[in-house]
Amino acid sequence: MDKILEAVVMSSYPNNVKQGLVRRVIEASKQPMDSEQCWSMLELSTKLYLTGDTKYKREVGKEVLEVYGHYHPEEFEEFFNVRFLLSLLQEGYGPLGKRSHYVLDYIQLGLQFVLESPSANSIFSLLRIEVLRKVCERPSPKQCAKISKLLTQHPQCIPTGKHQLLFCQQLIRCIGQFQCVSEGEEEIMEFLEQVNKVSGLLQRIWRTQTSAILPSLKELFTIISSTEEQEAPSNALASVVQFVPLELMDGVIRNLTNDDSITDVQMMTAIGRMIDWVSWPLGKNIDKWIIALLKGLAAVKKFSILIEVTLSKIEKVFSKLLYPIVREGALSVLQYMLLSFQHSHEAFHLLLPHIPRLVASLKKEDSNSATSSLEQLAELIHCMFFRFSGFPDLYEPVLEAVKALPIPNEDRIKHLLGQNAWTSQKNELACFYPRLASKSETGKIGLINLGNTCYMNSIIQSLFMASDFRHSVLNLTEGNSQPLMTKLQWLFAFLEHSQRPAISPESFLSASWPPWFTPGAQQDCSEYLKYLLDRLHEEEKTGKRIYQKLKESSLTSQAVEHHYLNKTLIEKMFGGKMMTKIRCLKCLNVSSREEAFTDLSLAFPPSDRNVRGSTSVLPVEEIGPQFIEPPENAGQLMGSPWIQRKAPMASDHPAPSVSVETLGFQERGEAANPIHGNDVGVDASKDPLSAFGEQACAPKDSRSVPDLINYFLSPERLTAENKYHCEKCASLQDAEKVAELTEGPHYLILTLLRFSFDPRTMKRKKILDNVSIPVVLKLPILVAPEETEEVCRHGKDGAVPGSGFMTVVYDLCSVVVHSGISSESGHYYCYSRECTDTIPHGQPRDGVPKPASDKQLDFEIQWYLFNDTRVSFSSFESVSNVTSFFPKDTAYVLFYRQRPERQSCLLHEALAEASRLHGEPSLHKDLMEAISKDNILFLQEQEKEARNRAAYISALPKSPLWWRDLDRDKDDDSSSGGCSPAAGGGGSGSFHGLVF
Repeated sequence: MDKILEAVVMSSYPNNVKQGLVRRVIEASKQPMDSEQCWSMLELSTKLYLTGDTKYKREVGKEVLEVYGHYHPEEFEEFFNVRFLLSLLQEGYGPLGKRSHYVLDYIQLGLQFVLESPSANSIFSLLRIEVLRKVCERPSPKQCAKISKLLTQHPQCIPTGKHQLLFCQQLIRCIGQFQCVSEGEEEIMEFLEQVNKVSGLLQRIWRTQTSAILPSLKELFTIISSTEEQEAPSNALASVVQFVPLELMDGVIRNLTNDDSITDVQMMTAIGRMIDWVSWPLGKNIDKWIIALLKGLAAVKKFSILIEVTLSKIEKVFSKLLYPIVREGALSVLQYMLLSFQHSHEAFHLLLPHIPRLVASLKKEDSNSATSSLEQLAELIHCMFFRFSGFPDLYEPVLEAVKALPIPNEDRIKHLLGQNAWTSQKNELACFYPRLASKSETGKIGLINLGNTCYMNSIIQSLFMASDFRHSVLNLTEGNSQPLMTKLQWLFAFLEHSQRPAISPESFLSASWPPWFTPGAQQDCSEYLKYLLDRLHEEEKTGKRIYQKLKESSLTSQAVEHHYLNKTLIEKMFGGKMMTKIRCLKCLNVSSREEAFTDLSLAFPPSDRNVRGSTSVLPVEEIGPQFIEPPENAGQLMGSPWIQRKAPMASDHPAPSVSVETLGFQERGEAANPIHGNDVGVDASKDPLSAFGEQACAPKDSRSVPDLINYFLSPERLTAENKYHCEKCASLQDAEKVAELTEGPHYLILTLLRFSFDPRTMKRKKILDNVSIPVVLKLPILVAPEETEEVCRHGKDGAVPGSGFMTVVYDLCSVVVHSGISSESGHYYCYSRECTDTIPHGQPRDGVPKPASDKQLDFEIQWYLFNDTRVSFSSFESVSNVTSFFPKDTAYVLFYRQRPERQSCLLHEALAEASRLHGEPSLHKDLMEAISKDNILFLQEQEKEARNRAAYISALPKSPLWWRDLDRDKDDDSSSGGCSPAAGGGGSGSFHGLVF
């Protein structure tokens, strides 16, 4: 019968013909027959099954084996003996030998017919040993899957005792070497199925033998933490972790993070490879284990590991959001990595170039998964904007990409940031702040944030960029008896000459710290600036004089020279004077008092008050950017500050006003017209501030700096509870108070009073109105009549005979921006440029005015953005538009530098002369030596850190082509979701790029 069957199978007849003949042979096999015939048929069926070169032959062999196992059990048991199975497992079968792929399938097929036989236990014992041996030989994924299928169907064959533990460990090592060699969809799906079968066997063993779990996990960690392997272990190991019971997570993580035998390099390697597992499809709980280990490392303060791993892996995790099959887990890991990395903006900024592209891909995908992920991603991005504000130039493209997505409120943002931070103790991360390799391309140096000290950093950088002040400070001599000024000199000198990308202002902070400030808390930068300038002023007044006598001007009287020489440096640079006049409305008596100031605090007018076009003493108007023109009606100005506020009689001509002219940022050729109404406004249809709650005041209409100056200089009516006690009337009377500037400071500091206490909500609120900032400001200064006439005789612009006022021109040089909605929180950064005198270009020394076309302003002066350690190039356009893009980022403190327009300005000429003769200030010997030593130390630190970092990072697993996920989206608009050529974005066609 065996000959007949073999002839039929080997014949060239069609399969349907052969099938009928085979069916007859099989039916005959069900009848009783002698033992020799049974053996012959069993040998033939074994041969067909194990060596058959077609699927048909193997199916025939299988069918015959099943018939003989069922109808001739004794002969089958005798044939399917231990010795035969041992030979199959160790030597293979036939000419293929060990290369036979179907031995395990054959054994699994035959086992079902000998389970009740006397030899069953012997067979099980043999298989328990042989499967362990097989696994130790590191079989292919396909063979491992067959072993797993065999043991899952026949658990009696699973090794027991110590062998079982060894079996689990060796099976994990097998999985660690699995590789999918094909990129075809079917092959990849088959590979994933094979891996799941193998990991499923581990799950079955762990369920019945929980004591095997921890040793198995220890072996897993040994594999992924090894730094000696030539190739990184397979991501298929992720399939093992998903079956570990979550209730064991805390104990496992605690043991790992507290194991002193595990080095930092091993731990970093392990966590780096675990993070790669986010790309494993269909895995469960993988993200939970990754996050748990990251949290465990934070709990034991392994911050260096967390930082290195986050910076090296976060972009890869982010790229996996393209794939729906792993998106949920990848997003969970990304959220934790970003929300926990709060000591530095580095991790978030790595993602900035890729966010717009990913958002576009998710929008194109248009699935529930993509929509949900977009909303979570937008929430995450706004958390990062909140935590790391002050980068408007970098954030604008990202903000544009997510502008249509929901914005979380501040409470939600604070909750997310609060619950995910590595530590609540900021000083624990002090040594891990961004380590910059080299100076900014701008050549400028940043300042390290020492814990909410951005308010000080912004002020210091603004003062440093005030070049006249900086030169004066750097020119200080030794032994000047001004300890705080000396510390400022050292700080400025390091900012000027250090090779470090950023320096620590710790020494200056401790010396200039206002005693009522709370350490580590955010403070008001304006309050700090006032305190600092006052300290420096008082220190010089009471200490030794530090400056040599300024050169005597032939045009300067002894009285004027004495006036300037008696001033402190702060008075010379920032000091101005203001005359406050109060007129009794009953007797018309006027009392006046002159006061010195170092800054003007500009309040916002009430919302129901229209400042533009108001009857202030000196109304402000805007003109175009190209030229500075004298006001056409300046000659008609009336001298009294109250005349123009009277109601005009029918016979009177309307009293014109002196304009405080400003230069805004406008396009070339735009009409040079005053600002009226809503020339500078915001889009009322958008309300980006609605998410910030009651503490934020949404802008009702746009203001400008001249508007606020107008309001500051406009008369104030003193009435009711605020009545004025008139000495002449000897009683309380209604009165009118007005302020006039009598001396313009060299550097004009304007503070926009944005913070106020709201009694309704019992909270300090911030006025978020967008205030337009002119790049050039003309300020009216009240001068003595004889001085006005003298200046007019020299042909100076801006002085009007008989008016009592002359115009002083100021150039914008710094803008300190507050990002946030409360003075007790948020972040400060500043825009600055280095203004220099423009007399040689615009004002002739012979006193003859040049045509207006020769007075074109220099808009090419480079702007810089100072944000703690980061310094970057910027522009006035960015300064002007920052609040439009980021409603919480508002100008707070402005620095303007006076242009030298008056011949009597001793300070300007002395500074200009010093600059021409000496160039940059020369530092005294001790200071230069300190800077030189620190620069050498920095170079040594760089060399040492480069060596350490190279050794540290070399342990991180390499994945050279992973970024192709997002890169290929650049030019492939046809792919849905930008993930792969396959439709559906991230479908099975993209598995190979995803997993391998």
